[in-house]
Amino acid sequence: MTKKKVIYLTREGYERLKSELDTLRKKLMYEIAERIKEARELGDLSENSEYDEAKNEQGRIDSRIKQIEDTLNNSEIIEETGDHSVVKLGSRISLVNVDSKAVSEMVIVNSQEANIFEKRVSADSPVGRAALSRRVGDVLRVKTPSGLARYKILSIS
Repeated sequence: MTKKKVIYLTREGYERLKSELDTLRKKLMYEIAERIKEARELGDLSENSEYDEAKNEQGRIDSRIKQIEDTLNNSEIIEETGDHSVVKLGSRISLVNVDSKAVSEMVIVNSQEANIFEKRVSADSPVGRAALSRRVGDVLRVKTPSGLARYKILSIS
């Protein structure tokens, strides 16, 4: 028996995926089904671009549904322990660039939750890997396209 791969998610990330799954199921069941039905009524399916487009969209949505279901079925929610002494999945950290003095905040999350626009950084990213298991005051050395960057951890919450 193979051991399942556990995917660690924050509570917020888990709920976001559940919401996306619900939305996609409704869209697949109603909107796409209706588009396919309307396209069939247009006649010859061999040259019907609306039908082809709707079926392709149905396939994309179905694939995403399966991906989310797999993630949720293999997920474990990261529980808040109250220990903010080291950076771990779910930690909100504040970093300062040692050279430019620019301060940035981010949450370290699993790759399924990563979203740079929401400052949710993957633990698999260079910054995420460098930050894991580190403490306040530690200096991270991160290889970037423009060279080596150094960040100091200001806070962990």
